[in-house]
Amino acid sequence: MVSSSFFIYDYDILHVLVRSEIMKDYLVKALACEERVRIYICNSTALVENARKRFDLWPTSAAALGRTLSVASLMGSMLKSDKEQLTIRINGGGPIGTVLVDAYSDGHVRGFVSDPHIMLQYNDTGKLAVGTAVGKEGYLEVIKDLNMKENWSGTVALQSGEIGDDFAYYFTVSEQTPSAVSVGVLVDTDNSILSAGALIIQMMPDATEEDIVKVEGIVANMKHISTLLREHDSLEAILEGMFDDVKVLATQDIEFRCHCDRATMKRVLTTLSKEERQKMIEEDHGCEITCNFCGEKYQFSEEELKDLERFIEQYAK
Repeated sequence: MVSSSFFIYDYDILHVLVRSEIMKDYLVKALACEERVRIYICNSTALVENARKRFDLWPTSAAALGRTLSVASLMGSMLKSDKEQLTIRINGGGPIGTVLVDAYSDGHVRGFVSDPHIMLQYNDTGKLAVGTAVGKEGYLEVIKDLNMKENWSGTVALQSGEIGDDFAYYFTVSEQTPSAVSVGVLVDTDNSILSAGALIIQMMPDATEEDIVKVEGIVANMKHISTLLREHDSLEAILEGMFDDVKVLATQDIEFRCHCDRATMKRVLTTLSKEERQKMIEEDHGCEITCNFCGEKYQFSEEELKDLERFIEQYAK
């Protein structure tokens, strides 16, 4: 097996562009170089815009979460069954805090950042300073629930906090798969998301030195993924511009969707102490629970809390 690794990432730029025809959010899994190179690519523009609106994300927070959501969408498609899921946790000690994202095999992702209101730019380029916001004195952790007795987890030290090269390092070191990762979120001056997506190129075990050289050349000369998404009508067209023998294996729609519901939030209430629930009943006359992953709010009236308390007492007998 040829061992090599490639670190690339797409910077986010506050920029205004003339909108082209909007590409839907989806991903493509493909092979190239006579099936010795595996490729995952997605357009996640609407998905990231959804997250931005839900959490009122400022540009740098939107870029950090958007990059992670985009890669997570691709990693979710790598899962083997609909009973599996994965969680990505990034914390580099920067002001943004923790980036936490869940991904599922059905194309759904959800996630949040500790501080949604971060706006930092590099002084020399004016580009969004995701690396500064995330920090690099920390880790990237991937936890996979593979429907087995114990979850699988892999953790690597952050390389820059820019997300893209951190994931490239993770794939190469933790999963032993030499990978190039490009991520990008293009933010407009009104903070809306103009373009977002991710690209992962992985060398298969039978990849040759010639394949590596070819991929390195493609990576070195390619435009930012966020730019490519705005210049093409489809992901397939982007890949065909990179490789001359692309074989598409599958496509899948992706979206920001949380699996929370009222029943789940009611179960959360049962984990509180009786004293806490009584305070909600007697002093607050109800409560509101907000899902961290999607911002959805759930209201429970005083009577509903009393019914829940009676149920808990009866169940405890």
